[in-house]
Amino acid sequence: MRHQFFSVQDPERLVLDLEGVDIDDELKSIVAKVREDDPYIRQVRVAINRPNVVRVVFDLKSAVKPSVFPLAPAGAYRHRLVLDLYPETPRDPLLALLKPGPDPIGEIANAPVLELPPSLPAGAVAGILTPELSVPTQPGLPVVKLEPGRNTAVKPAGAAPKVVRMVTIVIDAGHGGEDPGARGRRGTLEKDVTLAIARRLKERIDREPGMRAVLTRDGDYFIGLAQRVQKARRVQADLFVSVHADAFVQSHAHGSSVFALSERGATSAAARWLANRENQSDLIGGVNLDVKDPVLAKTLLDLSQTAQINDSLKLGKAVLGELGDINRLHKSAVEQAGFAVLKAPDVPSILVETAFISNPQEEKRLKDGAYQDKMANAIFQGIRTYLAQNPPLARTRLAQGT
Repeated sequence: MRHQFFSVQDPERLVLDLEGVDIDDELKSIVAKVREDDPYIRQVRVAINRPNVVRVVFDLKSAVKPSVFPLAPAGAYRHRLVLDLYPETPRDPLLALLKPGPDPIGEIANAPVLELPPSLPAGAVAGILTPELSVPTQPGLPVVKLEPGRNTAVKPAGAAPKVVRMVTIVIDAGHGGEDPGARGRRGTLEKDVTLAIARRLKERIDREPGMRAVLTRDGDYFIGLAQRVQKARRVQADLFVSVHADAFVQSHAHGSSVFALSERGATSAAARWLANRENQSDLIGGVNLDVKDPVLAKTLLDLSQTAQINDSLKLGKAVLGELGDINRLHKSAVEQAGFAVLKAPDVPSILVETAFISNPQEEKRLKDGAYQDKMANAIFQGIRTYLAQNPPLARTRLAQGT
């Protein structure tokens, strides 16, 4: 199937022409699938444009940046055409803060900012964090406040304001769509369990002042591994947490585990990053790799990835400690592997194997809503502990939704 698309203004529309298809019931059904609260699409119209060409017109509520790409057949799915819409102009961040709504990747990229004094005394952080999480920090570094009910810091008279953005945590629900992941003996699918826990984790994070979460997927659909990493980097994520449910050929395997990126995985990822011209002009760890000296570029990237792995191990240790309170641990220490979703060179990233879905007892718990809440809260508490010990600095440049 060949396709082409283009945008039309006044009013805003996205036009998609499909060649070699007929207007069948499945194509007609997309008209009724547009909800009134859809952030971008007002309505959809389907009609024959010319012989052998069907035109689909998306009437938009605002200008968008579309991404259209085909997917080859997989499993029970035939050829598909994926349409992603991102806002051309992100919503006003202050308005988004006052009236929270969905978190499309581009929309939340412009983070709302809070003012903090340019310097903080050594004891200021202890007054902001809860007593059990209080840790010493260097003076002069603005940090994100983690205690509920405290939304502002004392501002000395005459002090120049300095901005600090909210901590953005990207939550990746493993698998999805035609990729169901592992299957339990009672038919439980990993993709369903991971999405349920991811949604609960997002809800818990969003309740915490100074923190917000973004889901790589919020439904049962397929997302490539590289796209998950790209979404995290697009919003300049502070942390990336991928949620999975382990499986093994023998049903007695059990326990939770946490993975960070391995050194070998980092080496192979670095080679691909440096070979990609688009990535070379990107900001990685706050460093522009668009330099003429390839040795210098590799050195800068190695430094960024080394820091990423070190921070990921700290984050993983904090999360693993909390998981041990609600489930037995498969391994007592953070493991390392070359998982593709962990390879963002500038975002501390962990992969959480919540439990073995192949174990009948753990499969039963993973399906239970109360246990999913416990799992999400354990991951959240680990994230919170990590942030208390490693407070993120204010960025000089906010995330862009492009």
